Amino acid sequence: MTQQNFTQTDELSVNTIRFLSVDMVQKANSGHPGLPLGAAPMAHVLWSRFLRFNPAEPKWPNRDRFVLSAGHGSALLYSLLHLYGYDLPLEELTKFRQLDSKTPGHPESTMTPGIEVTTGPLGQGFGNGVGIAMAEAHLAAMYNREGHNLIDHFTYGIVSDGDLMEGVASEAASLAGHLKLGKLIYLYDDNKISLDGPTNLAFTEDVQARFKAYDWQTLTVEDGNDMAAIEAAIKEAQADTERPTLISVKTIIGYGSPQEGTNKVHGAALGEDNVKKTKEFFGWDPEKTFYVPQEVKDYLLQSGKKGAELQSVWNDVKQSYSEHFAEEAKQFDTAFKGELPEGWDKDLPVFDPAEGLATRQASGKVLDALRKAVPFLIGGSADLASSNETPKSSDISFQPGSYQNSSIWFGVREHAMGAIMNGIDAHGGTRVYGGTFLTFSDYMRGAIRLAALTHAPVTYIFTHDSVALGEDGPTHQPVEQVTGLRTVPNLTVLRPADANETVHSWKIAMSRNKGPVALILSRQKLPTLDQNIYPSASNVEKGAYILKDSDGTPDLILIASGSEVSLILEAQEQLTAEGIKVRVVSMPSWDLFDYQDQSYRDSVLPPHIKKRVAVEAGVTLGWYKYVGLDGDVIGIDSFGDSGEGTAVMKHFGFTVENVVKRAKAVLNK
Repeated sequence: MTQQNFTQTDELSVNTIRFLSVDMVQKANSGHPGLPLGAAPMAHVLWSRFLRFNPAEPKWPNRDRFVLSAGHGSALLYSLLHLYGYDLPLEELTKFRQLDSKTPGHPESTMTPGIEVTTGPLGQGFGNGVGIAMAEAHLAAMYNREGHNLIDHFTYGIVSDGDLMEGVASEAASLAGHLKLGKLIYLYDDNKISLDGPTNLAFTEDVQARFKAYDWQTLTVEDGNDMAAIEAAIKEAQADTERPTLISVKTIIGYGSPQEGTNKVHGAALGEDNVKKTKEFFGWDPEKTFYVPQEVKDYLLQSGKKGAELQSVWNDVKQSYSEHFAEEAKQFDTAFKGELPEGWDKDLPVFDPAEGLATRQASGKVLDALRKAVPFLIGGSADLASSNETPKSSDISFQPGSYQNSSIWFGVREHAMGAIMNGIDAHGGTRVYGGTFLTFSDYMRGAIRLAALTHAPVTYIFTHDSVALGEDGPTHQPVEQVTGLRTVPNLTVLRPADANETVHSWKIAMSRNKGPVALILSRQKLPTLDQNIYPSASNVEKGAYILKDSDGTPDLILIASGSEVSLILEAQEQLTAEGIKVRVVSMPSWDLFDYQDQSYRDSVLPPHIKKRVAVEAGVTLGWYKYVGLDGDVIGIDSFGDSGEGTAVMKHFGFTVENVVKRAKAVLNK
């Protein structure tokens, strides 16, 4: 091995990383020892020679970011965090993969100090890193002034064969190359083994040629144990400011173990005998577990101390910046605290009842106002800006040379958009949104789930929300998506009934700091309800509210969300004319309604009034929770049909006549 300026202490440090990881997996009898054994040298070089961090202040805004996209190698990351001084005691390493530990099976950003993003679903971390690098470029362009660089850092990651097979990584890599994200550097753990066996059974492409085509710099380190070569490659990567870099580091999975180079070492503990043989291979005392030599402890803690010094210098720069650029500094601090500017919502539109609007159109007008009021709001659409009503002008798009612009052209890359949004949010300093058709939210489901798991306050603009979109037909007509999204824990789903409910849905999205929000918006125009006649649309915050009540105790309750609310208002008029007392409830959000106290829920849906009909242009699953066994649901439990929107809605029974008919049937049960 080429030593150069790497010492025996470096070698000892690498082996300490290896065996803390191996011991974690062995004690848990569960996990992935192969990646840490092979990738420990590259991780050590990166963390000891390049990564700028302060373990005492894990959220220092100008730290370098590190993403372990190959999240199954979490033991490697926990070893690094412990050794480099983060608040992760050795005791937590001994509780790897156990309940209530800070060392779960895959890295979770909300569980463990120093973890930037939650990874494990392969490819997602790759996309997160692209988002982090985009946020860095954007904020640097927004805030940096000559002699006062507030944001100037690299984004590094370790990615695996599995990551690079996933489509989300390909989408994100393509966009990263186009955007010339030169401060994004990935180390590719190129070991030619995946869970089931050799990658040559399914993955024989020229990876570097693919990334060159994406306009990435590609480098190769032939020996994954050659720390000097790894160091030289990272330096070369840093020097290219125009292209992101993929460094292919040729490693041996499970290096040093009797199972090295095979899939057997990918995802299972080595076993006590093999652990002993592996330690003997490296000259490590086989009787010692969770052992950290004092010289390694002292040596690796120096990196964190250097990071603290770097942050101290940055703090001085920040203080000077605040004195010279007070307004920008205040905005910077507000954004990184996860707060919003004072009066951010004072100029949001209030829509006149004479103005019928699709809720997507109302959303677009709200977004225009928000972009002026919240300068750190950033986002875009997956090539559907004109349909999603997000900014359409290429003059304000986030591009090389124009990173200060906040309108992102994601292209037709829904997978990547979701993962990138999570990365942008994880960086800090922005609020992020992304738009596409509701039916394509399925492409984003993995990223949506991770956003919900990590409480990321991202906003999804999902338009064309039902079969009413019409002629594009069942391939584009969502029926199951809204209900599917409602099943995701910690995701707030809002399907507003009109333009003013849309305004308040956006207010909820912008105010929410602990979880994502999905706005479900119509293609077709809807009546704007008169706020002088009906209750305030601010009641959206309660999830459901009485929109129009009967004189006296209702015989029946009609419930709807979104575009079907105006339909049940019309049905109420006809039923009332026939002497039937009907309450109309607008229910834009199940989860917000369920969050209200029991007394409020009972005031809207009294338990003794069991005759209820829910109406929504989607699957009926879930609505029976609110209508009960004595109620009915008018929905769509099949795919849609191609045709003009109003005709399709009529075909599926979304007419006043059908609502009245089904309501009477419930009353006559």
